[in-house]
Amino acid sequence: MSDVKMTPHTQTVLRALLGQGENSERRTVLLGEGLYGLELSKRTRLPNGTLFPILERLRQAGWVERYWEQDEIAEGEGRPRRRFYRISSKGAVVAPQALAEATATASVKPRPGIARPGLAGGTVE
Repeated sequence: MSDVKMTPHTQTVLRALLGQGENSERRTVLLGEGLYGLELSKRTRLPNGTLFPILERLRQAGWVERYWEQDEIAEGEGRPRRRFYRISSKGAVVAPQALAEATATASVKPRPGIARPGLAGGTVE
């Protein structure tokens, strides 16, 4: 279903952009305005070298939009403009579905290296 590889880091970025875990008022603001790069980095605890390639892949897939902050806002605060990222209309539809599928798949898949009784010749009673 997904045209984006749903790695754990990608899932973390999508959850942040979707405002999961936020109250409904804050979630509405996030969905409308998005988050700028440094704020996303702090929320996801991902380094820039991980975060920005994920954002670019999501943008190329049409799940995320990016835009520059207005000059007047940045100048009024005496700092450079920020680049914001937000979920696109396509992303608002497919990202929650992809997250749900990834979560369901992760809960079913056995993880390598985890011992499971009865599989190595032992018995399960």
